[in-house]
Amino acid sequence: MDEAGSCASGGGFRPGVDSLDEPPNSRIFLVISKYTPESVLRERFSPFGEIQDIWVVRDKHTKESKGIAFVKFARSSQACRAMEEMHGQCLSPNDTKPIKVFIAQSRSSGSHRDVEDEELTRIFVMIPKSYTEEDLREKFKVYGDIEYCSIIKNKVTGESKGLGYVRYLKPSQAAQAIENCDRSFRAILAEPKNKASESSEQDYYNNMRQETLGHEPRVNMFPFEQQSEFSSFDKNDNRGQEAISKRLSVVSRVPFTEEQLFSIFDIVPGLEYCEVQRDPYSNYGHGVVQYFNVASAIYAKYKLHGFQYPPGNRIGVSFIDDGSNATDLLRKMATQMVAAQLASMVWNNPNQQQFLQFGGNSGSQLPQIQTDVVLPSCKKKAPPETPVKERLFIVFNPHPLPLDVLEDIFCRFGNLIEVYLVSGKNVGYAKYADRISANDAITTLHGKILNGVRLKVMLADSPREESNKRQRTY
Repeated sequence: MDEAGSCASGGGFRPGVDSLDEPPNSRIFLVISKYTPESVLRERFSPFGEIQDIWVVRDKHTKESKGIAFVKFARSSQACRAMEEMHGQCLSPNDTKPIKVFIAQSRSSGSHRDVEDEELTRIFVMIPKSYTEEDLREKFKVYGDIEYCSIIKNKVTGESKGLGYVRYLKPSQAAQAIENCDRSFRAILAEPKNKASESSEQDYYNNMRQETLGHEPRVNMFPFEQQSEFSSFDKNDNRGQEAISKRLSVVSRVPFTEEQLFSIFDIVPGLEYCEVQRDPYSNYGHGVVQYFNVASAIYAKYKLHGFQYPPGNRIGVSFIDDGSNATDLLRKMATQMVAAQLASMVWNNPNQQQFLQFGGNSGSQLPQIQTDVVLPSCKKKAPPETPVKERLFIVFNPHPLPLDVLEDIFCRFGNLIEVYLVSGKNVGYAKYADRISANDAITTLHGKILNGVRLKVMLADSPREESNKRQRTY
């Protein structure tokens, strides 16, 4: 720094250039009188915490102060409190002009930030899915006055995603929460709501994945070498010691955007959402990725742990323990894979249907329905001659379910007349004798995964409307 003419004279810690923003937001920017000495700055700002260094910016020719200075604190909360209490104050009785205090610009922020900056007051946390907003407020109110709390929920099911936001009235309170809360919350500063690249981020990621189970990705598209630093899935790895869940933590030495994170992990089918996090203690990139099913998460962890993005920078991927039972998740995954394989065999080879349905000589039945959806109990079908009140159009991804499984699923809502598949296509129809039953089926099943197959369930066009549509020509 050519213009840094005066620094701390004490023999304490002196941060290097690479650690000026460690932790982030621990350095304040001052607009002061040209005649204010460094000793006055140290005297007035030392009550807020440990000062690691002071820079008074001077003209490189005359060596006179330019009326600008920086004070580096050991902790972010100390710098924030200094900004809150000293901004607009006079340093000495002889000063007629109050000073200005901001959080200094860092590599990750485009400008100096003041007390009113939302970026300094809103934190992002990981929480148990059972938490309510009241639980979240109760846990974090010890660090300061909370303006609001919010929990990120699935827009379809209304279930918590295990993520939340807490906004404090003061930046120092948010910094205190990050520094002192339990590490399991992984609290960090949230990205600003008005950031252009993140507008409507929740709508974007909650609605983006409507078609998640496509064809298997090519396994040779990950050009990273297996090195011991990232080879957590080698033959000697003891996976039993690692928590397994649908949520992944992503760490990179190079910061990344949500669009970049999404483009990487969308390679693996089943991506539900992703979110970039800001760690106030490093300039690394941090993110959270969640898949609809544990199978996709395991595959993403296996294929993308150590992936080079950008070239030369390896990303680290690990599971986030969300309290799920790993054994139960693996059992469900294995059952869904077997069910999907059997369903595929039936669809591709109708001659196998009788064998599978009656279990060969053993008399066993098709696999039970495997899903996280809470289904009603089975109900009797309506007589075939019952008038049709509503028809549903069903789309399957990646392949249709067997007819007996479909009938078992759709009859649970009552008044089912018939369910059938369109030959050679991944679609089918369900006929109901009651509109309420049909609407219940849509509400419960649309977008859900059953036996490894994602369903889209919607109202079908009336037969008259379909007959009036012009046929496509090829």
